[in-house]
Parts: sequence; structure tokens; C-alpha cells
Amino acid sequence: MKEKLLKIINHYGVIPQLKYLQSEVFELNEAIIRHDQECYPNDEATEHIAEEITDVLVMIRQFKEYYGISNEDLKKITNYKVERQLKRIEEEK
Repeated sequence: MKEKLLKIINHYGVIPQLKYLQSEVFELNEAIIRHDQECYPNDEATEHIAEEITDVLVMIRQFKEYYGISNEDLKKITNYKVERQLKRIEEEK
């Protein structure tokens, strides 16, 4: 998969893929807003959100591979950020 992702980003270029990432994030945002405005969860809307999350993840994985960012680095940063946010929530109480 790594080679495939690198092939895509190298073919189109970093800046065009960054612009494409922005459009994918916007589509995810729209799907979430549409789902959230409904009175009840809708399976079709939830499926749409899942598809848009996948689109964003594919784009992010391209950048991850392009910049050589390891899963371990991402785990470390994720843990730090989640713990920091949980601390902020506790401080709000």
C-alpha cells in the first residue's frame, strides 16, 4: 500500500494533493453537518460519513508516507494530544 500511496502523491504532486485533501475535508464536514441536522441517525448518512472519512484518511496516508512519518510517531503524538485534551476537560469542571 505504501508504494501505491507514494505513486499517487508523486504523480499529482504535493500541492495539488493538498488542495484535493482540502476538498475531501470539506466534503466530510458537509456529510457530518447533514447527519447532525437530522432528528435521528440515518444509516445512509452514516455510510456517507464513513466514505468521506475514508477519502480523508487515504489523502492523509499519502502525506504520511511522503514525509516518512512513522505509525509510532503518530501514536505518540496522538496519545499526547488526547491526554492534553482530557486534562483540559478536567480543568473545566
